[in-house]
Amino acid sequence: MASTKLRTQAEDSPLAERFHATRALTEALCEPLSESDATIQSMEDASPAKWHLAHTTWFWETFLLRDHLPDYSLHDERWPFLFNSYYEAEGERIGRFSRGMLSRPSVDEVLDWRAAVTQAMGQLLDHAELAPLIELGVAHEQQHQELLLTDIKHALFQNPLGPAMFDGQLPAAEARERGWTEHPGGIGAIGHTGEGFAFDCEGPRHRVLLEPFALADTLVTNAEWDAFIADGGYENAALWLSDGWAWVQENRIAAPLYWRDGDNGAEHFTLAGWQPRDPHAPVTHISYYEADAFASWAGHRLPTEFEWEAVARGQHAEQAPAHDPAAGNQLDTAGPVHPVGSPGLFGDCWQFTRSAYLPYPRFQPAEGAVGEYNGKFMSGQFVLKGASCATARGHSRASYRNFFYPHQRWQFTGLRLAKDI
Repeated sequence: MASTKLRTQAEDSPLAERFHATRALTEALCEPLSESDATIQSMEDASPAKWHLAHTTWFWETFLLRDHLPDYSLHDERWPFLFNSYYEAEGERIGRFSRGMLSRPSVDEVLDWRAAVTQAMGQLLDHAELAPLIELGVAHEQQHQELLLTDIKHALFQNPLGPAMFDGQLPAAEARERGWTEHPGGIGAIGHTGEGFAFDCEGPRHRVLLEPFALADTLVTNAEWDAFIADGGYENAALWLSDGWAWVQENRIAAPLYWRDGDNGAEHFTLAGWQPRDPHAPVTHISYYEADAFASWAGHRLPTEFEWEAVARGQHAEQAPAHDPAAGNQLDTAGPVHPVGSPGLFGDCWQFTRSAYLPYPRFQPAEGAVGEYNGKFMSGQFVLKGASCATARGHSRASYRNFFYPHQRWQFTGLRLAKDI
């Protein structure tokens, strides 16, 4: 799908390279999928892979090409209605759960659109005044790469055949003894420092009071979760928040999503199909309710987002190479991403905190439609930190605030324990 035209000097800039690499990776992730695979939608929270391919292209066409490239004409004037996500300022759109009904346009038509938009963007990549918006577009598409992987995993899980998206042997996790990083507390500076890209919800930088605490050096593992189950963790109401206990009872929850125990032993569903469950790997695909109940059972608690960030600021190298432990286990190339329990705070799975997703002091959303990006969702959700194995390399930092509702667990979500000292 790459254009054969000569690259300009502007297109060889670091930002242009990230733009082209991001566009190419999105398409590479979809290469194993059939037309049917790419069209199905398993639940309202998830979207078809074809829709992710199209929506990320709609973003570039709408906020960059349409608004900033003179005489640009939309590829198809009917498609914004299909591929707008939630931007009220951009007009009406189809219902979220109707995305799986879009048998047309075809995947090939969407890929042709992507190629045209990618090529047209070459005319804007040297516009310095557009760099912040282009950075936002790259980060937006990286977010959808992760959603694409987790959404198709949930869709393939519905198939009794347990189909794999990727072939390949999943790496084994290394057993690691848990240690604790102690923090003395005090006044902490929280939020983005102003260097490099960040989403609006990561600032403004502000002060918080931290009591002395300790943060676990390792993530909670599958083996530990098995012990929680064996001890009746899902049957003991005393461990659960009231809403969580109601959720367990109503939905008959007895294990993390994608787990099964049967004739083949302990297994879990992965992007490489059903695989033996590695006892040393981090537990993933759990809800906030489950994370909180486990922490209570273990005699500890979940960290606040401020505690997690205070420890992370001393660990993470934003541009760390893949072999550096600070970089963590994150998405580099198309393949069966999987948590392996890497050292450091970043990668493997998003880690629940006990902090509600709320605006920081003095927060103001951006003007225009892009102001709807994060601020409008600051209600009823919890902050997660740390990036997952499906998070694009470079799309994580100490100040990053992911957020989900407490019952959701189709993402690579896990937990890291904290305690008071």
